[in-house]
Amino acid sequence: MSTGLPMTVPEPGLPGRVTIYEVGARDGLQNEQGVVPTEVKAEFVRRLAAAGLGTVEATSFVHPKWVPQLADAEALFPLVSDLAGAGVRLPVLVPNERGLDRALALGAREVAVFASATESFAKANLNRTVDEALAMFAPVVARAKDAGLAVRGYLSMCFGDPWEGPVPVEQVVAVTRRLKDLGCDELSLGDTIGVATPGHVRRLLTALNEAGVRTDELAVHFHDTYGQALANTLAALRHGVTTVDASAGGLGGCPYAKSATGNLATEDLVWMLHGLGIETGVDLGRLTATSVWLAERLGRPSPSRTVRALGGAASHKE
Repeated sequence: MSTGLPMTVPEPGLPGRVTIYEVGARDGLQNEQGVVPTEVKAEFVRRLAAAGLGTVEATSFVHPKWVPQLADAEALFPLVSDLAGAGVRLPVLVPNERGLDRALALGAREVAVFASATESFAKANLNRTVDEALAMFAPVVARAKDAGLAVRGYLSMCFGDPWEGPVPVEQVVAVTRRLKDLGCDELSLGDTIGVATPGHVRRLLTALNEAGVRTDELAVHFHDTYGQALANTLAALRHGVTTVDASAGGLGGCPYAKSATGNLATEDLVWMLHGLGIETGVDLGRLTATSVWLAERLGRPSPSRTVRALGGAASHKE
């Protein structure tokens, strides 16, 4: 396998370092039809960490009937929790207080809640209104903070919704502000169906700043439905955002939004960041090898263009 690297040509005004918030083991795998063995998931998390990813979202403590793929959270987390001692952040998703109880019992130190900017997706994903969902999250965030945990707030459908169409910037700002007021330390803006474009990204980030949400409190989470994920990420970087969500190999979508295709591939992100001279701490060759390894176990090639360009496609009969 080639371990080629891009030529480094920095762009003035960009961050010197970016934190990649790796979501492949949770968001990436949750849509898989065939159950991935717990041992494979644990090895995936370990390989991601060994490739230099300092934040790897490990799993979700959601009820098994809603996301059967992640029903093994109690079995998985102890298999990887020692990585925290080596400085790897292992956040987990918790949908409610019961999920938080399960995460706390296993020693998780970072949790995330998952809200929606639109009523339609709140109903589809949580079977609640936006107000009801935020009310459910309030004690989760408060208890997590009291226990000394870091809390992230995901906000889906920030740019478009498959039922409602384009989402007004003011609507997204209002819900983001409410998540911040609950006590979330970081707010991840999700383009769940991949319809955002760079101007839209800049407009939303500017509006959030004007509403009192600092850029250093924000992360971005783009899907590549229309091939815009990297362009949108670059727009966010130019605004000063330094945390970017990505999924190794481009795995993932959303089980409650059928038009949502894969996440931004971590390898594609790393290629761009390294080309811009931005530090990530990630070994692109090891990361690519990890995605090839997982793709072989899933029985299909990785959708990541960088994985294919660096030799991933050669490992498969296409």
